[in-house]
Amino acid sequence: MRRTTTDVNGPDAPREPSPPRSGGRRDRWADHREQRRQELIAAAVQALLRHGPSVDMDQVAATAGVSKPVLYRYFADKAQLWLAVSEMVAERVVAAVAPAVEQVREERALVEATIDAYLSVVEFEPSLYRFLVHESGHPGIQQVVTGTSRQVATGLARVIGDRLRALGLDAGPAEPWAYGLVGFVQAVGDWWTTHGQPIHRSALTEYLTTLLWSGIEGVRRGADLPPELTRAHERIDR
Repeated sequence: MRRTTTDVNGPDAPREPSPPRSGGRRDRWADHREQRRQELIAAAVQALLRHGPSVDMDQVAATAGVSKPVLYRYFADKAQLWLAVSEMVAERVVAAVAPAVEQVREERALVEATIDAYLSVVEFEPSLYRFLVHESGHPGIQQVVTGTSRQVATGLARVIGDRLRALGLDAGPAEPWAYGLVGFVQAVGDWWTTHGQPIHRSALTEYLTTLLWSGIEGVRRGADLPPELTRAHERIDR
């Protein structure tokens, strides 16, 4: 008896090729599939910007120019797609903040650069930022947000610790300061974008830097370091 199969997605639904068996072709097929997946994630971002957080899979598919069944070949459901989108947004945050943290040497400039880099992401991609923060109820997205904060704070703590040790100070506060700074700026960034960015980014950066730096500078003063040492240290940094 001849065996038949039924295509549940309809006769016109595009088909993905089966993975080739040879190593080279299999690798090329895997690369093609990953490229296609990234294109669909980018389309989901565009649909999100166009329709807001309530965007559905039909709208994502229309933006990508594919049928909805094609989306489900790459993402099991909407939650999995949004997780991929959140990972992309998180990568942009890290890509903006990490270089800013690494390139500065003076302590106050370090605080200022961290704040400004983070706010720059909020300023230029407010819809994506709101999605990342306010849609954290989706499975896995909260872990992405937490992991991104941890990654930024870890790098910041390393730099702060180096600066404190170079001044002959206890590096113990570096990690809690770093996590506190990240959490503080996240909270203000949420307020800023929710209220339509009522303050210019440069002004907000200065306000927050002044507030945070007052506490960090107080530690240096409390250590009774000779002024000559701190001034010489800053001259070396330049």
